[in-house]
Amino acid sequence: MSQLTRTKIIAVAEALITQTGDAAVTLDQISQELGITHAALYKHFQNKRDLWEAVSAAWFQRTIITKITVDTTLLPKEQLHAWLWAFVNAKKQAYNTNPQMFTLNTQYIDNNPEALRTVLTSAYQAIDELLDYHDTNYERAETILAAFSVFTLPNFKDTWNSSDYEHRFELVWKLIEPGLQSF
Repeated sequence: MSQLTRTKIIAVAEALITQTGDAAVTLDQISQELGITHAALYKHFQNKRDLWEAVSAAWFQRTIITKITVDTTLLPKEQLHAWLWAFVNAKKQAYNTNPQMFTLNTQYIDNNPEALRTVLTSAYQAIDELLDYHDTNYERAETILAAFSVFTLPNFKDTWNSSDYEHRFELVWKLIEPGLQSF
C-alpha cells in the first residue's frame, strides 16, 4: 500500500469533516471524493476505527505537537514548564478553533487509552529529552503529562477558557516541580 495514498485518504477525510462541519463523515463520502470504491479504503485501513484514529493522530501532530517551540537557552525545568504551557494552550486552541476535529479526536483518540498513548508518544519523547531521562518506556514523562490532564482531557474542556486557567496551571506546576529532581 502506498503511503501517498494513505496520506491522501487521511487528508480527504479531514477536509470533508472541515467542509461539512460534522465529524460523522461516512466512508462512502470519502471514497466518492477520492473516486475509489468503498472497499478500496480497506486496502489502506483495517476498519473505520483505524481510519479515524489515523486522521485524528495526523491532526493532533500537526495542530498541537508541531506548534510547540521552547527556548533552548532556558534551564531544563524552565523548558519543561514552557513546553507544558505551550502544549495545554495548543490543545485549548484546537478545541476553540476546530471543534469538528476536536470532537473526532475525542471520540477516536482521547476515549481510547491505547490509541491515546500512541498519539502522545511524541509528547512523551519531548518531555523525556528536555529532562534528559533516557527512559525507554517514557514512564516519567507520561506521569508528568498525566498531572496536567485537567488541561488536556476533553472532559475538562469547559474549564479551559476560565479566567483562572493559568493560575490553575501554575498550581499544578508548583505541585510537581519539586518532584522532578528526585524522579
